[in-house]
Amino acid sequence: MNQRAPKRLPARFYRSDSGREPVRQWLKSLEAEDRRIIGEDIKDVEFSWPIGMPLVRSLGRELWEVRSSLPHGRIARVIFCVEANCMVLLHGFIKKTQKTPKQEIDLALKRKKGGRNHEKEEHRIDLR
Repeated sequence: MNQRAPKRLPARFYRSDSGREPVRQWLKSLEAEDRRIIGEDIKDVEFSWPIGMPLVRSLGRELWEVRSSLPHGRIARVIFCVEANCMVLLHGFIKKTQKTPKQEIDLALKRKKGGRNHEKEEHRIDLR
């Protein structure tokens, strides 16, 4: 019997009041290889939580970032919070500076505080 361990921290997409899922939209805008890498990193967090560096780093204020290394020296970050034993994916971006820009953290905080909406059902991140 090949049973997979249960997810310790299932991922959910933040959903705005208008129904937008910004992280899902961002992921879909990326190249397939970038999506695959980021999706695998999120999956690693789901099954290994709690987990620290180099994959996950605390940003303070109950925010965390998944740290993904992409081809050609590029770096992606997905900022999330933990709510109701779920990983709520608040914001994703390609990092262009060494330090995570304040405006990226502020946007994630705004989404975290603004109604705390997220998808109720579990959704697989499309790795294609």
